[in-house]
Amino acid sequence: MMPSRFSSTGSVSDSELLADALGIDVRTIGIEGPHQALLDSLAPSFDGREPDVAEENLQARVRGTLLMGLSNKFNWLTLATGNKSELSVGYSTIYGDAVGGYAPLKDVPKTVVWRLARWRNEQALARGETPPIPPTSIDKAPSAELRPGQLDTDSLPPYDLLDDLLDDYVEQDRGAAELVADGFDPDLVERVLRMTDTAEFKRRQYPPGPKISFKAFGRDRRLPITNRWRERAPQPPAR
Repeated sequence: MMPSRFSSTGSVSDSELLADALGIDVRTIGIEGPHQALLDSLAPSFDGREPDVAEENLQARVRGTLLMGLSNKFNWLTLATGNKSELSVGYSTIYGDAVGGYAPLKDVPKTVVWRLARWRNEQALARGETPPIPPTSIDKAPSAELRPGQLDTDSLPPYDLLDDLLDDYVEQDRGAAELVADGFDPDLVERVLRMTDTAEFKRRQYPPGPKISFKAFGRDRRLPITNRWRERAPQPPAR
């Protein structure tokens, strides 16, 4: 566990409960020291600018560096944690939570991750076992916890809406005009398609993972990185 000043009490306690239920060895390495050292080193170059995503992402990169250090020392396999929804729109920190040797959720949309978690708990109950995944970790609002009060919905649409749109765009190859005709908001279509297309360079550097869908990133769906063409969603006529 690698808590920071922004880690919620619930996230820490959920992690402890999960580890205890699965019999996982837990070690805690705080990231405040190295994170602050990086901030101090970068302060002159940041030129007094207001903190933004740059400072936030440093936390993920500190964690990635620590995990890879442990991986080297003990020959452990580091797992990248991003799911398909996050990889689609670039909601992962390159050289941060994107580091690792394997990405088990790479082709699993966020809403399916929740379904799998609930299914796993149901199977445990059916066998008379204690459900291993704390329900609070499934039901709470998703957050990267890189700044106070941060929620994924600050940057992304709700995951049920996002996954619905991404299924049409990524899996079904439906274009912007078709998505708008299907009832998606034109501004949302343009925003999500732009995020998905511009995140290709991140996906090319992501670890390998299992394929469970018709179109897995890397194997079945690749975009040219150097091509700056973007499909724009049709806008309603001006009144």
